[in-house]
Parts: sequence; C-alpha cells; structure tokens
Amino acid sequence: MADSCDPFGEVRDVIRLLVVDDQELVRAGLRALVENTDDITVAGEARHGREALTQGRRLRPDLFLMDLKMPVMDGIAATAAIRTDPTLRDTPVLILTTFDDQDDVLGAVRAGATGYLLKDMEADALRAAVRTAAAGESPVTPSVAKQMMTQLARLSSRPNRSQELASLTDRERDILAHVGRGLSNEEIGRAFS
Repeated sequence: MADSCDPFGEVRDVIRLLVVDDQELVRAGLRALVENTDDITVAGEARHGREALTQGRRLRPDLFLMDLKMPVMDGIAATAAIRTDPTLRDTPVLILTTFDDQDDVLGAVRAGATGYLLKDMEADALRAAVRTAAAGESPVTPSVAKQMMTQLARLSSRPNRSQELASLTDRERDILAHVGRGLSNEEIGRAFS
C-alpha cells in the first residue's frame, strides 16, 4: 500500500486497485467512486483477465477488483492464474459482478477469490468491502453468502464415506472388496457359493 497525507498531516495507507472489467463505462464509474476517498486509488485498469495479469505484474496493486464475464480470459480463469503467479499470488482478488449463479460463486471461490460482490451494491458498501478485502478479510454480498451457507449445509448433511461404509453388512463389505480387486460378477458369485 502507498502512503498519503490527510488534511491534518497524518500518513495513511492507500489501497491501490487494479480494476478489471470489459466495459469502459463500468471502469470509469469505479474510478469515480474511489477518487472521492483518500484511502483508495485506482492504480490501473484492464479489459480482461490476460491484461489484468500483465498490468498486475507491472503495477503490483494491493487488490484486484475483478469482473467475471469478460472476453479473452474471464474472471475465474484470471483469479486462478493470479493465485499461481509467483509475483501476484498474495494479492487479493475481489469479484465484482452482476452474476450470482451458484456455479459462478463456487468457481470464483475455488479459483481463490477473496470475496464476491454484486454490482447492485451501494457505493459506501463497495468502498468498505475493498477496505475489508485489503485487510485480509472476505467480504461477500448477503445474497451470495446465503447461497454459500445453503450449499455448505447441503454438503454437510450428506453422510461421509465412513458413515456409508459403517452402514454396510459384513457380506456387502466382502462383495465390495472383491469388486475393488477387479473380480467380475460371476467370479464374485463363485467366491460366495
């Protein structure tokens, strides 16, 4: 983070963003939103993920503010590439998109996104989320958080493998062991006759 001075001469950290969106108007709007703050600045812009990687290596931002659906390289692929790039892997990626589809959310999280926001949020909430992500936390739009919690509950309600195996009879376990050894149904049948 870069330093700046407020009107009273105090030094403050400035969060340097790399705004990644294929729509010029969106990038300009985001730039205008942060120009009114003294602790966030736009260090650069990119039109797609591949350009974000190049700009990120050159500018070394504190945070990527990344759209999902873009040409050339989308936000999920770009986030995954950032996570594996030695010069960028520690830089948080905050997704800012119009898409709250469960597959998009899970894809972004799996790729290593720090947070997931929808573009319909208030300006103050976006600035707060940028500060939160830059501080190492994971801001998530409430509707997306609800989706994530529902998915987590669904996954945790499924029995785990040891519970499934424990519910098998001894004979079923023996049959399963024979299947694991590659025996055919006929060979398994002969083994139990």
